[in-house]
Order: sequence, then structure tokens, then C-alpha cells
Amino acid sequence: MTYRSVFKPGLFEGQTVVVTGGGSGIGRCTAHEIAALGAHVVITGRKPEKLDVVKVEIEAAGGTCETHTFDIREEAQVKEAVATIVAKNGRIHGLFNNAGGQFPSPAASLSAKGFDVVVRNNLTGGFIVSREVFTQSMQSHGGSIVNMTADYRNGFPNMVHTGAARAGMANLTMTLAYEWAVAGVRVNSVAPGWIASSGMDTYTGDFKEQIPKLKGYCPLGRLGTESEVSAAVCFLLSDASAYITGTEIRIDGGVPLANRSVDLPATDKSQAFNGFHLAKTPKVLGGE
Repeated sequence: MTYRSVFKPGLFEGQTVVVTGGGSGIGRCTAHEIAALGAHVVITGRKPEKLDVVKVEIEAAGGTCETHTFDIREEAQVKEAVATIVAKNGRIHGLFNNAGGQFPSPAASLSAKGFDVVVRNNLTGGFIVSREVFTQSMQSHGGSIVNMTADYRNGFPNMVHTGAARAGMANLTMTLAYEWAVAGVRVNSVAPGWIASSGMDTYTGDFKEQIPKLKGYCPLGRLGTESEVSAAVCFLLSDASAYITGTEIRIDGGVPLANRSVDLPATDKSQAFNGFHLAKTPKVLGGE
């Protein structure tokens, strides 16, 4: 069984696409789809064992993949890794800045160190990778960059660090889109809401207990899938979005539209798209 993409076979044939944080969750899923569409996918992360598993999965499905282990927050590591990727592949056609992470904490009890760690994960690291991919490859050849943000528009209670970082990434996206358009580089972002992904199983305590209840706050009455995020990323990396830059696709089921003065009716009419043949339901949602 292989990835069931809505896009035409061979869409990314002959291209090299980098996916940061490609060892799990949305990054893993997107790497699979990009490879299934013909690209040579380069997945990066801090844990080589996770990357190696995904590489085997992709190659078993008929795709090609290489792995690079580095910390996106460390400038020297990023410079070296991007140089190695370019030397091996000639150029980088696409970049999905997916790597990141956070932990729940009320703002009043969050240390400056904890705040900085998440901002470096979800904003600074994405800037460093984007800059190096641009200066070492895309500045001369053009390309497409897709950044990861989140549903941050109405604040982000108990996640003030990632809310600030994701909003910053949205502004970074617009700024880079303007500055780098002259080189034929497009920069956009995706903003997932509540996605049923492996990352949900990393949370504990009260936050974990809230996860199964989240669909009750969504107008579509369900959580999103990794495949629904991946499809948006693939669209933004493709030539079909050639006149789209500096924008953000929200994949959130309409959650920001909910109005506390109006009751949200329950529904089961929205059918999820799941093209990922290796997708698993998070344990917190009843998966194994």
C-alpha cells in the first residue's frame, strides 16, 4: 500500500524537497506524500533513529529519501547540513519548515528560559533554515518555502510561548515573501488547528484530558488529519500555487469562527480525508 494523494503522480518528479522534523507526526506524513509524488525527500531532525525508520518506510513504498541529523536552532549545524544537501543534490526546490514543539504552561509560571526555548524551536530555527536554504540554493534557482504556524489568532491560553512564536512565523512568512520574490522564491505558511497526530500523545495532565473533548468546539465536529495538512503543503509547494506568496492556509475546521453567544450544533457530516497509509490514531484518542 502507498500514499493516496489527490495530486497527479509525478508532480514533484526531479525535485529535491527538504522536510524538517520529518521523523514523526505531520512531518512524517508530508514526507511520505512528497516522496510518493516523485520528489527526492530530505528529512531532518534531532533523533536519527526516528529519521531512519521513516526513510525505510518511504523506500519500501518506492520513494527516495535521505536523512540529516541536526538542531535547527544551532546556526553552524544548519549551515553545514544545508551545504551538504546542496552539494549532494545540486539544488533545493522546496522546503517545509515543520520542525518545532512546545509544552503547556500558564504564562505566570513560565520561565524566561522556557519561553525562549519554544520561540527558538518554532520561530528562530525556521528562520535559520529558511535563510540558509535561500542563500545556498534558492537565491540562484528559485523555489518554494512553506512554514508551519498554528491557530494563534484568538490568543493561545496556556501556550503563550508558542502563540507568540507562531504569530511571529506568520509575519516572517510575509516579510520573506516580499524580500525574496525577486529571486523567484515564494514563501507561504500552513496553520493547523487540532490535528490528530502523534504529538498529542506527548502531553500530560489536564491538557491531555482536554484533547478528546476538542472536537466538541469545532464547527465541523471532528479533529483534522495529518493528510489534510500535508495536502495543503503539497499544493503550496506545487506550480499550481505559482501566484500565491505571503499567505497562510488555515486547516482548523472553522474553530476560530465559533461564537460563545451561539450554541455550536453537534454534527457528524464532515468526512475526514486520510491518504496516509501508515496513519495511526493517537492513543489519547483511543488508538493503540
